[in-house]
This record gives sequence, C-alpha cells and structure tokens, in this order.
Amino acid sequence: MEVLLTHEKGLLFSGTNPAGARVSIGRPGESPEATSPMEMLLEAVAGCSSIDVLMILEKQKASVDRYQVRVEGHRAEGGAAKPFTAIDLAFSVDTDALPGKVARAVQLSLEKYCSVAKTIDPAVAIRYTLEVNGQAVEFPEKE
Repeated sequence: MEVLLTHEKGLLFSGTNPAGARVSIGRPGESPEATSPMEMLLEAVAGCSSIDVLMILEKQKASVDRYQVRVEGHRAEGGAAKPFTAIDLAFSVDTDALPGKVARAVQLSLEKYCSVAKTIDPAVAIRYTLEVNGQAVEFPEKE
C-alpha cells in the first residue's frame, strides 16, 4: 500500500492514493479546509469499522436507513507528542436488522476485522456504544 503526500502551501498538504482520491491535511487552526492528522486517525477507525459493519449487515440482507458514528479521541497530557490513549465510538443505526445482529457486527469489526483498530491496539483503548433505531443496545461478552 502506498500514498503520496504533497506540500501545497504553509502547513497544508494533499494526500493522494493510487486511484487519485485526494485529502487535505493540515495543522489545526491554520488550514480550515484541511483535516488534522489526528482527526484523520479518528475518521480512519470509524471508516474502517463502518465498512466492515455495513458489509456484514448487507450479507444479512438488512437495509440501513441511517448510519452515523461519532468519534471522540482522548489524548495524553503533557509531553511534546500527545498520542491518543482512548478512542470512543458511538454508533447510531436505523435499520430493519435485529439489534443483537448490529451489535455483533460492530463488535466483530472492532475486535477482529478492522485493520486500523488492530494497528493501534493495544496502545489505544477502543471503546464503543450502539443505538439501533434510537434505543441503546448492549454488546455480547467480548471474545
């Protein structure tokens, strides 16, 4: 896997993948049109997991009317670098799938299939909650 990072101006960069898709990367507060690298990591965890979850639900022939993940990263205090110590993902799904099936899909993704989550595990605690059709759903015991 390979991407190309190109300096645009100041502290603004563009990232391009082999297919030509581009993202803007910049320093928080200096490039309002860009996403910061740490924000990109949060988006990467949510995006990776979401692809897994929707693929699992699709295999179950479930229809999804709305899907959203709110992600919050918690960073270390002090020091030059402030890495994430924990990431909280709040999944909200409107679907005809049984809530337990959605919970299992989320759990499988974050604990087994999502390459981004596995890359930062165990250094970063990944915690998650789920609402299906507006109702909180409990997760089965971890594998």
